[in-house]
Amino acid sequence: MEKLLSDEEARLVLKRILALYPDAKGELHWDTKFHLLCAVLMSAQTTDKMVNKATPKFFSDYPDSASLAQADIKDIEDHIRTIGLYRTKAKHLKETAQIITEKFNGKIPKDKKVLMTLPGVGEKTANVVLAEGFKVPAIAVDTHVSRISRRFKIVDEKATPHEVEKRLEELLPEDEWIRTHHAMILFGRYTMPARTKNQDPYSFLPPLK
Repeated sequence: MEKLLSDEEARLVLKRILALYPDAKGELHWDTKFHLLCAVLMSAQTTDKMVNKATPKFFSDYPDSASLAQADIKDIEDHIRTIGLYRTKAKHLKETAQIITEKFNGKIPKDKKVLMTLPGVGEKTANVVLAEGFKVPAIAVDTHVSRISRRFKIVDEKATPHEVEKRLEELLPEDEWIRTHHAMILFGRYTMPARTKNQDPYSFLPPLK
């Protein structure tokens, strides 16, 4: 059993990551909460950059849930064809738009459990929508957040995304959840990408002030 960091050591690692990206924000472009949900649904297993290329036309052709709910599935696919898993995502987007239009009057619910009942919406997507759209403190655990938490031994090597989320929530005050999760994503994307796995993770952190 590998030795995990103490709370104090783990907080220090997170603080140093945050020092590198003090103004960390999400990189997905969106204008309304409905479009935020669509963008996050599109972003699974693809880069934010790819999503941002597809969304301007998508947003302008489907300004709200009603227009997307009525759209032909082939048209939706054509809008997001450049994104991985586009067929599945098109299906989820249309079904989600139908539910939001019919059950929620076109409004995005501000409730994690309810969001997670929508097609294609898991815990990570729900947390991003709550954090970004409603500023509700949440930690969305993507591949970067998981990998960094494991590399620094903040969590066990076998920790599930849900366990990573709970551990980070324990370590951080609520008002730091959103900023720290964005900083971890940027740190994983730009400073310590997956290909660096044989290097000492601490060599990527800024020195302590």
